[in-house]
Amino acid sequence: MHYHLIGICGTAMASLAGMLQARGHRVTGSDQNVYPPMSTQLEALGIEIMSGYKAENADLPRDVTIVGNTIMRGNPELEEVLNRKFLYRSQAETVRDEFIRSRHSLVVAGTHGKTTTTSIAAWLCEVGGLDPAFLVGGVVQNFGQSFRVTDSDYFVVEGDEYDTAFFDKKPKFMSYLPEIAIVNNIEFDHADIYKDIDAIKWQFSRLMNLVPGNGRLICGIDSPVVGEVLEQMKGKLHTTVETFGLSSDAKWQARDLEFSGSGTRFKVFCDGEQWGEFSTKMIGEFNVRNCLAVIIAADAWGISQVKMQEAFDTFQSVKRRMEVRGVERGVTVIDDFAHHPTAVDETLKALRQRYADNRLIAIFEPRSRSSRLSVFEEKYKAAFAHADLVIIAGVFNPEDAKNYGDVLDVPKLVADITASGTSAITLADADAIVAHLAPEMREGDVVAVMSNGGFGGIHDKLLASLR
Repeated sequence: MHYHLIGICGTAMASLAGMLQARGHRVTGSDQNVYPPMSTQLEALGIEIMSGYKAENADLPRDVTIVGNTIMRGNPELEEVLNRKFLYRSQAETVRDEFIRSRHSLVVAGTHGKTTTTSIAAWLCEVGGLDPAFLVGGVVQNFGQSFRVTDSDYFVVEGDEYDTAFFDKKPKFMSYLPEIAIVNNIEFDHADIYKDIDAIKWQFSRLMNLVPGNGRLICGIDSPVVGEVLEQMKGKLHTTVETFGLSSDAKWQARDLEFSGSGTRFKVFCDGEQWGEFSTKMIGEFNVRNCLAVIIAADAWGISQVKMQEAFDTFQSVKRRMEVRGVERGVTVIDDFAHHPTAVDETLKALRQRYADNRLIAIFEPRSRSSRLSVFEEKYKAAFAHADLVIIAGVFNPEDAKNYGDVLDVPKLVADITASGTSAITLADADAIVAHLAPEMREGDVVAVMSNGGFGGIHDKLLASLR
């Protein structure tokens, strides 16, 4: 078949394009933002990309048009597809019908940790001999890509709670037919589409209700909201529920955590009895929870503890998750995707544990739709407490942010952080930050750059200035 993808350069859409091509389909696409890394990934695959959304793009014959979730009414190419009554589908339903149906599926959901947990799960299933296909919202370094298509009966997928398409407003995770579902945590996020936490709780309760009787629902109850949703669903779920966390209330507990520069050791208890002991090169309590969730899922699929530990020993993490981009003149520059205040807090806390004696400089770009809004202003104030110096860039595209609510007041946030005892300043953009910081950096500094976008190439600019 010939699939044409509108919005092909989005992370999920570009991955789907590669998956469809691996299945032997012809794939083309269009996008107005054709730039690396997705453009180069698609180019390497030999997939034709039309630059810009034009009505005449619809003249290209195809069997199915896949509409990305950023494509809205008024888009000239979409309007022509609708006018001509072409068959169109969403990315999520295509993944379901082409790759998941009839397979054992593991869906990883939650406000935080989805990409890392899904990547751990994919690699653990690989080491465990299951040869899984997978789709992840980031590049899994062990595989060097964000997707894989295999002939096995196992599929591992990151389950996003963001809406699916202009014609389908339910979360993408509702399409993925979970045999095993992991819900790491639930917090308020995506303020552009969710009114409040109750709206998000409702969507996660629907995911929980999808898990079949022969499956597993694995829930992180260190997250209070997860516990609230489970309580609301009591008596309504028809599957085995496994709770996990550091809390004594969890069925599966991680205890006796030992942090060091080389990683983390922890013991796993189930129903109060010691079940196993593991180590990981990753740091932070949140990564222990991520590993624990995958351990439970892997056990359900028959993978041994020996293979689990082998996978942890060889796991290479995910790009943009506490990724060391380089070390120059003794200064370590780290790239992280954190943008929600809880993710910022956990990332900086983990880095403080690993680099206890170093000056920790946090650089943050309010770029995601929710982080550009004032809704998280108070939480951000506390989230940066682990850093020695905080630099916050100006809000990305503030005019667009106004369409979704009150815009984050960066000067006020900086003043509040400073008043709480942490040094903080604001500078307009990447170039201004590099110009200010370059003369100030000294050997032993750790610079954590946090943004869900490219942030003006700040990582390479910092390293270049140090050279």
